[in-house]
Amino acid sequence: MNWQDNIAIWQDNQEKLPDYLKKELTNIQADNKQAQEAFSNNLEFGTAGMRAIMGPGTNRLNLLTVGQTTEGLARLMDQLSVNDKKRGVVISYDSRLHSAEFATHCAQILGHHQIPVYLFDALRPTPELSFAIRHLEAYAGIMITASHNSKEYNGYKIYGEDGGQMPPKNVQIVVDELEKITNLFDIETASITDLEASGLLTYIGEDVDQAYLEKLKTVSINEELNKEQGKDLKIVYTPLHGTGKMLYRQVFEMNHFKQVYVVAKQAILDPGFSTIKTPNPEFIETFDLAKKQADEVAADLIIATDPDADRLGVAVRNSEHNFEVLTGNQIAAIVTQYILESRYQLGQLEQNSEIVKSIVSSELPAKIATDYGVKCCNVLTGFKYIGEEIERLNESHSGHFLFGFEESYGYLLKDFVRDKDAMQAALILAETAAFYKAKDKTLYDAMQDIYQKYGYFVEKTYSFEFDGLDGAMKMKQLMQRLRSHLLTDLDGTDIVKIEDYLSQVIHYEGKEEAFIQYPKADVLKYYLKDGTWLALRPSGTEPKIKLYIGVETDTQKQADEKIENYQKVFFELMTQ
Repeated sequence: MNWQDNIAIWQDNQEKLPDYLKKELTNIQADNKQAQEAFSNNLEFGTAGMRAIMGPGTNRLNLLTVGQTTEGLARLMDQLSVNDKKRGVVISYDSRLHSAEFATHCAQILGHHQIPVYLFDALRPTPELSFAIRHLEAYAGIMITASHNSKEYNGYKIYGEDGGQMPPKNVQIVVDELEKITNLFDIETASITDLEASGLLTYIGEDVDQAYLEKLKTVSINEELNKEQGKDLKIVYTPLHGTGKMLYRQVFEMNHFKQVYVVAKQAILDPGFSTIKTPNPEFIETFDLAKKQADEVAADLIIATDPDADRLGVAVRNSEHNFEVLTGNQIAAIVTQYILESRYQLGQLEQNSEIVKSIVSSELPAKIATDYGVKCCNVLTGFKYIGEEIERLNESHSGHFLFGFEESYGYLLKDFVRDKDAMQAALILAETAAFYKAKDKTLYDAMQDIYQKYGYFVEKTYSFEFDGLDGAMKMKQLMQRLRSHLLTDLDGTDIVKIEDYLSQVIHYEGKEEAFIQYPKADVLKYYLKDGTWLALRPSGTEPKIKLYIGVETDTQKQADEKIENYQKVFFELMTQ
């Protein structure tokens, strides 16, 4: 079906649309290019969910495309045993435009299929949804969020019964079922009144909050340290207009951190994110308001969480007393060092302890772990793979999970959640800052100490966008070209090994070897003779290919120069 046919169906059924979508549909028809982009393709649901610009169209996020995926989930659950189906679905959402509306619509579709729904009574963080699925023993969960994307976006994630993102096998069933739906306007719903009366809809909120908060108390490693130093540590916190606002005060206070100053303008639940360009805690400009407040109150550090409070960013005072934003890998290195050192000092470092990281994250935490006799396990990008490793450790009793992280500012310490959890990360960072404050040091000093001991490990991520109707095709062609014409060097430096996670083959010294310890993934990772590594990975939710570069040198300057040089060379290769 072409885009003109798709838009005709929407025009014929526009009386079924809410007023705002009717208006947007009228506006989009005046722009042929925009209409073609919105109606030419169907929005794809991958293993990481779906994320897209909001608006009318089969390739946009709206009530109908959200409904289509939810209908797919409902049809999956219709195939379950009676007892599993009765376990129901937990639904949460963030502060974005239409998030609450989408969440309610999901509840109505599931309820029509006689599937019980636990709907949060107001927005809540993604990690609390993960916790709630496990706590309520539900079969699945839905989170309406576009994470750290700009205001035009929203997104949809499905979680499995373990609290991690739904396994690929079940996702494929959902996709197969939603693709059978030929008319998005035919999806049936039940009324909220009927669902409440039948007991199929249960609102949850403070009861789950309290259970989650109790678990968050267990994140602390040294409670005595927090009691002694926490009262003097000054933290400025910003929820970036999102869900972190709901729990942050209780989270910090119950763990003895009393001097927490929230950025008031960014504690407003504003779907337009009016104080920032993009609600992304990795960007320096995101901290502008917080820096001003931190200087006013003489704060030790700034903590920012993204709108669904699964990612966390940090700004710390450097040697010149100015605030500097740490990278996701630097945060991971500092936390790894603190966890292992404090547990070692307290006699809490168990045998067969393990940290888990993604294949595109820094090798520095792995080097720290080795120093303490702790294993570092690498997994594919996507926190569900960290969750799978946690489950493997628990089931086999072969190790003790200590810490999991991705370079993209996602961290987890305790497995009562199976996705990244910025609330847990905020607590361990506050405790780490208190630990170093007792030594008259900052987290910046801690990072410099790590560099002095282990060397300068520096990493950077670049994104190459492929917008437009042919964007996905161009991304695919680029990855195919790099596989069919293997690189042998970069700027004169030999490539000693290439790992292809899609064909599951390692190329080195003119040989090929099977490489099957990971699931298939569209990733190429290059290892250079000088110790540099580079990885190329198409995004699972956006029309982007990400380039990751990691170097190890003697100085920061050398590292920055090497990264910049390799980025330029690789960019030229990608644009040929």
